[in-house]
Amino acid sequence: MTTIRDVAKAAGVSTATVSAVVNETAFVSPELRARVTAAIAQLDYAPLSAARNLKRGRSQLIALVVSDLANPFFSRVVCAAEAAASAWGYALVVFNSDEKPENERRILTRIRTLSCDGILLVPVDAQLRGEFRDDEGRTVPLVQFGRTADRGRSDSVTIDNVAAGRQVTDYLLDLGHTLVGTITGPLHLTTGRGRLDGLRHAMAARGLAPLDAHIRSGEFREDVAYSVAREMIDAPTRPTALYAASGVMALGVMRVLADLGLRCPDDISIASTDTIPGIGALRPRLTRTEHPVTDMVNEGLRILNDRITQVRQDPARQDPARHVVFQPLLILGDSCRPLRVS
Repeated sequence: MTTIRDVAKAAGVSTATVSAVVNETAFVSPELRARVTAAIAQLDYAPLSAARNLKRGRSQLIALVVSDLANPFFSRVVCAAEAAASAWGYALVVFNSDEKPENERRILTRIRTLSCDGILLVPVDAQLRGEFRDDEGRTVPLVQFGRTADRGRSDSVTIDNVAAGRQVTDYLLDLGHTLVGTITGPLHLTTGRGRLDGLRHAMAARGLAPLDAHIRSGEFREDVAYSVAREMIDAPTRPTALYAASGVMALGVMRVLADLGLRCPDDISIASTDTIPGIGALRPRLTRTEHPVTDMVNEGLRILNDRITQVRQDPARQDPARHVVFQPLLILGDSCRPLRVS
């Protein structure tokens, strides 16, 4: 990562001269200014903003990195985070990784140049490092939200994904369904893997197992979920019940039923995890597990503020990572029907 010292060395000037050019705080001769400008371009140096705040070791900025801003679930996260950050005296800077690890790495590089005081991250890269530092080498607290990707080395606020998958599946099994299919999220993510594990555990506890053909990844995307659900429902051995591991994928599944002229729950029962705006108006009302999104975001920002304060007071202090796990709530709708009377 290029620093102001690297630019100064390449230009053959002092760091004070580089700072004067970048921030326009003092006169610099045209010759020296040209050398500094050329070095900045050559090294692709992104100067730190908010210099006055940085001298005090703070920018009052919180970076929120979500994995898919097109997903209405994360719109709720952004709104809750903006309110919580403001209450703690911070401004929020929002980034979208679009579920791409390369985007996440680029965004984290950009965040370094902004010198944000902390980061609330919905991770997509399984290789995420536990420690994050800005361009000046200062520790930047990072709290993972919704998922974990660094083996517990940084703080996290998540939902019990295994419990979410198990709750839905147990309900479907209680209704008499044994051919239960699922549209999962990416299995390298704790959300995708955990919800599938919950389904498997619930079925195994009753001596059952899902068919391989009834487990398909929808990548937490409505269009992908539509495609794989259509293949599954068109197959000779159709599941009698289908668990979509996110609300946005459930919308894709419901579109499949509409396009095929099938009825829910008469032809197939549908349930999901997560809620998105407007899903309560869906007919039939969707059976689902819900996240306490606002409570989760508030807890994430509280932990982040605590870490920011700690770093300012004692940068060398290293407390164990905190992991807060919220429990999902099963909301019963009209989208599942019994195959037999229990």
